[in-house]
Amino acid sequence: MEREPMRIREGYLVKKGSMFNTWKPMWVVLSEDGIEFYKRKADSSPKGMVPLKGSSINSPCQDFGKRMFVFKLTAAKQQEHFFQAAYLEERDAWVRDIKKAIHCLDGGQRFARKSTRKSIRLPETINLSALYLSMKDPEKGIKELKLEKDKKVFNHCFTGTCVIDWLVSSNSIRNRKEGLMLASSLLSEGYLQPAGDTSKSAAEGLSDTPFLDLSDAYYYFPDSGFFCEGNSSDDDVVLKEEFRGVVVKQGCLLKQGHRRKNWKVRKFVLRDDPAYLHYYDPAGGEEPLGAIHLRGCVVTAVEDMPDSKKYDVDNILFEIITANEIHYYLQAASSTERTEWIRAIQAVSRTGK
Repeated sequence: MEREPMRIREGYLVKKGSMFNTWKPMWVVLSEDGIEFYKRKADSSPKGMVPLKGSSINSPCQDFGKRMFVFKLTAAKQQEHFFQAAYLEERDAWVRDIKKAIHCLDGGQRFARKSTRKSIRLPETINLSALYLSMKDPEKGIKELKLEKDKKVFNHCFTGTCVIDWLVSSNSIRNRKEGLMLASSLLSEGYLQPAGDTSKSAAEGLSDTPFLDLSDAYYYFPDSGFFCEGNSSDDDVVLKEEFRGVVVKQGCLLKQGHRRKNWKVRKFVLRDDPAYLHYYDPAGGEEPLGAIHLRGCVVTAVEDMPDSKKYDVDNILFEIITANEIHYYLQAASSTERTEWIRAIQAVSRTGK
């Protein structure tokens, strides 16, 4: 009797339609031999399935302009499937597990979480994902600064020189020339973003190297809370006070509407100081659909909602009651995820203004 394929990872991703150029949130399940995607988490039958045998994966996929954190899965019959994660670390986790599942299938092995495989060589034992996490470390990583240039103020960013200095001091590279190659790879893979005209021009190919080892070339981490004030170019968005907090947590949750009481997948971004929870259409749109001011709020787990349709609710619910007594009902994918969100929101509500 054949055993059921082991589930490796599951969660919300945004998927591009096969026939139409539309992007919709799906509940995606990665198993040892394939990827299934469902319209809702509670559905018993998937809308589609991509076998992993003979498939290949490409990340980052930059075929869609400003749409970030996309990866492409090409099936054995050359059918292309595009998925978008909510943030960089989530995309990398999906890509890492899919690559490993494909490798195990091709080698006739079972998927196992623990691996003795060495880091990706780029070209000398550099793992970009691990390096990125080290760069973001609050204690030992690159310090995010407020920098001024051409009557603009750039918040939560750093200079190209700072990046190369950090790579040298952390023994990630042997010299600054090697650092330029590594920083350019981080830039092309989406781990760094250019801020300001100087770094953007270089990234677009108007300089000898995509990355600049200069004190007036600015960069930032994606989803770091970066914003620009002053006479900004069209691509630099002047954000309101509520967007200026540091991103503490992000991901997709189900949210109940206030009027129709139906449930929809939304991407949530939790920021601290000021304490806000913004929610977005995960399929697109840079502007939030709404904002929840968390200062003085109450957040608790909820076990049941009698006015909700049974197929829409998994009873992994929690409620946010704001200081002005507006109620928001949210649903996580697991009890562990619900606990993580509740603790993060409680911490921000106490410390953020």
